This record gives sequence, structure tokens and C-alpha cells, in this order.
Amino acid sequence: MITRLQEKYQKEVKVALAKEFGIKNTFAVPKVEKVVINMGIGSISKNQQQIDALKKDLAVVTGQLPSTRNAKVSIASFSLREGMPVGLSATLRGERMYSFLDRLFSIVLPRLRDFRGVSLKSFDKMGNYTLGFDEHTVFPEIDSTKSASAHGFEITIVTTAEDRDQSKRLLELMGMPFQKD
Repeated sequence: MITRLQEKYQKEVKVALAKEFGIKNTFAVPKVEKVVINMGIGSISKNQQQIDALKKDLAVVTGQLPSTRNAKVSIASFSLREGMPVGLSATLRGERMYSFLDRLFSIVLPRLRDFRGVSLKSFDKMGNYTLGFDEHTVFPEIDSTKSASAHGFEITIVTTAEDRDQSKRLLELMGMPFQKD
């Protein structure tokens, strides 16, 4: 099943990008490759019930069960031992990715308090965009009364664009609300 945003990309965005940047090969047109959602669990790493609750919340938001990220080295000053859980991560591709981005652009971001658009400074050199949230309960799927305590997370949108300009234009055409200059 093709999602609404995927259809928009195929019919409108791809054509507009090819025309705008003079790309003749349709496979060279920039596209969103994947979306990576990362959540550090910090101080609750010893509480398995809270970790499970966060996993469940992230699974509801992403549509797939997140993987647990474990510490690679021990750091005594942080009371951290090698192998202890330090974060949760989910990588979305294909249909789930487009569905997630559609909800992010059209529902979640406009609902944020005092929202005036996302920053243009969050692009890296390769054209990937990273967006951080203070709490995971901003998604409408999560019932804040039943969910785990509010936790911050970040969303990285990985594109095949060659530079920041192509990536910005791609996300702009897909509906990402950027700040006005």
C-alpha cells in the first residue's frame, strides 16, 4: 500500500526536484533513504519496567519494536558498566518511514506550542536533518497518563541528497515546515 506522502513524492516532489536541479537520471533525484529515531534512557537504565514502557511507547509511534542499545565501555563516574542498556533505537524505511514522516509533518509539528517552524541549522554536510524533542508524549498515539515518564528523543532524516540545498528543498516539498527567514 502506498502512503499519501509516498504518492506525493512520486508524482510531485520527484518531478519538481529533477526540473529544479537539472537532474536527467530519475535514480539520481534526492529521496529520503531512512528515518532513525534514538532515545537515551539515562537514569532509568536499572529499571526494566520503565525501559519496557518506553519501548512500548516507541513501538506505538514508529510501528516497529525498537532495539536496545547497550554501553560499549564502562564509565565509573556515570555508574555505567559495559553491556548496560543506554538507549533505544528504531530505523524506519519504506512504507513505515513515509507514514511516520507524514504524521510528523502534518500532525505532530503543528501541534507543538509556540511552533514557528523547524530550524534550518540542523542539517549536516551530507544533507541529513536531525530534529530533537524534549518529550516523546508529543505524538498523539501516546496517552500521557498511561505512558512512561516523558523522555527526550531525536529523529534523523537520512537523505540521498548531495548537499544541504537539495536536502532542504526535498524536505520542503514533502511538507516539512521550516522557519521563515
